[in-house]
Amino acid sequence: MNSYLDIVIRSVVVYLFMLAAIRFFGKKELSQLNSADIILILLISNSVQNAMVGSNSSLEGGLIAALALFLINLLFKKIMYKFKAVNDLVEDKPTILIHNGHLDFSALSKLEITSQELEEVIREHGVQHFNEVKLAMMEIDGNISVISGKTALKQTHHKRKIHKTLGTLNN
Repeated sequence: MNSYLDIVIRSVVVYLFMLAAIRFFGKKELSQLNSADIILILLISNSVQNAMVGSNSSLEGGLIAALALFLINLLFKKIMYKFKAVNDLVEDKPTILIHNGHLDFSALSKLEITSQELEEVIREHGVQHFNEVKLAMMEIDGNISVISGKTALKQTHHKRKIHKTLGTLNN
């Protein structure tokens, strides 16, 4: 087989593997880059480099691998946009954490968010108690959106990411 075609195939396989791994281990946590996450990304990139280019360490081999990754990413985004089932498989849904002052403890447990962490999020946005929150949601990008139940003129919408360590990734 052509060595450049081999690089393209290897790069696509690594891309699909990484996509599945991020989905399995929780992209919400990985989207919040702390020191451990940066180290993980650097080590993963180093560990899969040889898997993509094999023994070809030429400039052309590296550029072909990078081009293959850009193209598969573009193609995959178009597929996700066109086919809802694929998008649903890859992307998480927003999760309601508080609705009209009532906490959803099962959602908090599933996302491994403590009530103390959620209290901190709402306090940072000037809301003193859960019962003052109209809606709090964990968005698909890992942010928590908080909408207070105050009057329409004073209503606010804030976002804050919950930071998790790699040791707690259990999704």
